[in-house]
Amino acid sequence: MIYRSDRYGNQISQLGYGCMRFSKKGTSIDFEKAEKEVLLAIKQGVNYFDSAYIYPGSEECLGRILDKNHCRDKVYIATKLPQYLMRSAAAVEKTFNEELSRLRTNYIDYYLMHMFTDYAEWEHLKALDIENWIARQKENGRIRNIGFSYHGDTEMFLKILNAYDWDFCQIQYNYLDEHTQAGRRGLRAAADKGIPVIIMEPLRGGKLVRLPDKATKALAECGKGYTPVELALRWLWDQPEVTCVLSGMNSEDMVNENISIACKANKGQFTEEDFKIVEQIKLIIREREKVGCTGCRYCMPCPKGVDIPGNFYYYNLMYMEKKSPARFEFAQNMGIRKEPGFASQCIGCGKCETHCPQKISIREKLKEADRALRPLPYKIGINIARQVMIHSTK
Repeated sequence: MIYRSDRYGNQISQLGYGCMRFSKKGTSIDFEKAEKEVLLAIKQGVNYFDSAYIYPGSEECLGRILDKNHCRDKVYIATKLPQYLMRSAAAVEKTFNEELSRLRTNYIDYYLMHMFTDYAEWEHLKALDIENWIARQKENGRIRNIGFSYHGDTEMFLKILNAYDWDFCQIQYNYLDEHTQAGRRGLRAAADKGIPVIIMEPLRGGKLVRLPDKATKALAECGKGYTPVELALRWLWDQPEVTCVLSGMNSEDMVNENISIACKANKGQFTEEDFKIVEQIKLIIREREKVGCTGCRYCMPCPKGVDIPGNFYYYNLMYMEKKSPARFEFAQNMGIRKEPGFASQCIGCGKCETHCPQKISIREKLKEADRALRPLPYKIGINIARQVMIHSTK
């Protein structure tokens, strides 16, 4: 296994184990199966295990495995505070204690504020005296490193990144999401501050495993012998700013395959031909796009706060993948922000179009995107979610 350092010199396996997707037996996690897979990963050098309070049964299963097999001291545990559910300082303390109990440990190596999308969420936590709470937990050793996981746009990521002395962060990042969410710009900004970056969704929920036939053929013809998984993981591990890549492994074959790649893929190994095949596959995947937006952001900022690249990204995603998941992701990552950036905020001034290198009819396409992304049921659902989430941060 290849290891990469955090900001304090701890050696983290560059492949991390995502514990959200443990296999189920009926409605519960299949403990015996998960145990075999986790122990197989530990035996081969994986030492970073990522869970969360809201992953059903995950913390309890992981804690039981580590306790039963006496290997807590061989791994780093990462888990998350559901910050969107916190209404008081007492709730924070209660939730954290429950997580320690589930995990059968008296400390967490890497503790995250779960799923930030807006700076207002951090302000809400500060109002609950979270900074002093974190300081106390670090002082008494119950938390070793503090960080956050993120879903949102780049600008908001940078604002949260610079708001506190974080020890690490976690972002969604893969070759399709290179310039969306925190993106490459966010990755490099964190690295410039010496903040380790943990990568989630490296295969975009399996979308980069099940490539279109045309892309699969192009990959086979490139002569490198890469599987779709290996190409996607190598693209990430080629970047020195990446500390650890999480994979939600739920079979021994998957564990062995990912570890095999992780033991030979390293920084700076990607060749010009490798980058070319990635770009070729991206073009094939995007053949079904509705808007030729590259995410360059020359159109930004919009005077009315419309997130133009964000709207186009999720509009395209509906046709590159599936409509319902894309709409849900749009609602989750854009809809519940304090300042949402909806296309309906456009007043048609046309300022954006004068700066667009692709000469996109932005005003017209924004109307199309809004109709597609927010049909009436979604519009109602987003409005309800906004009322609940924004009220909770006041």
